Amino acid sequence: MIPISDHIRLRHPPIVIYWLIGTNIAIFLWQIKLGITGELASFIDSWGLIPAQISGAITHAIYLNPAAWVVVFWRLPSLFLAMFLHGSISQIVGNLIFLWVFGKTLSSVIGYKGVLALYLGGGILTGIAQIILEPSLTVPLIGANGAIATILGAYLSKFPQGKIDTIMPLLILYIPVELPAYSYLFWWFIKQLFYGIGSLNMTASDVNSANFSFWVQLLGLCLGAAAIRYYESSSQS
Repeated sequence: MIPISDHIRLRHPPIVIYWLIGTNIAIFLWQIKLGITGELASFIDSWGLIPAQISGAITHAIYLNPAAWVVVFWRLPSLFLAMFLHGSISQIVGNLIFLWVFGKTLSSVIGYKGVLALYLGGGILTGIAQIILEPSLTVPLIGANGAIATILGAYLSKFPQGKIDTIMPLLILYIPVELPAYSYLFWWFIKQLFYGIGSLNMTASDVNSANFSFWVQLLGLCLGAAAIRYYESSSQS
């Protein structure tokens, strides 16, 4: 199932979606370059979200050594930066397709500031949830999965009956069909299993290995739905 577009008329060009897509592609190309030179693994270790590093530093700062707050603040930017890193071609392509199809319509409805807040806020909050759920996880977590899940949740809440033009590959044939938007709620979780296809050359083979990843994605969906409901109630009052 490859979403192509919906049938909702855009009020203005989705500039912020262009910017997010361009930024993610540019950084991914930089990752490929680092992979060629053998520097990618250390780059991911430095800027990927590693829950154990942050949770451990916070524990030391609170109970043992206040100087550990330096480490905490040094690692916190990874909550933001990790959502712009991707571990495979399938992961970035899947995320950006969803961002384009569902994000551009949201941008037209809630404005570029609103959709940017959804994307960044969803990515950061799901990252925090990952730290809370798996504080001892020592492998890097990267990707915009949480941010995209938040966008998808907001779209499904705003347009539950929306129709999505979809291409369904069948062997060598590509069949165009129209599917209800809510069908992508299930497909979103299924396609997480295929994000290892086209993996970059990283020495840590278990990058993005997490037991609670599906629950964190569900949290992102709920965050998006709650945010769009709050926006609608605020605009009506």
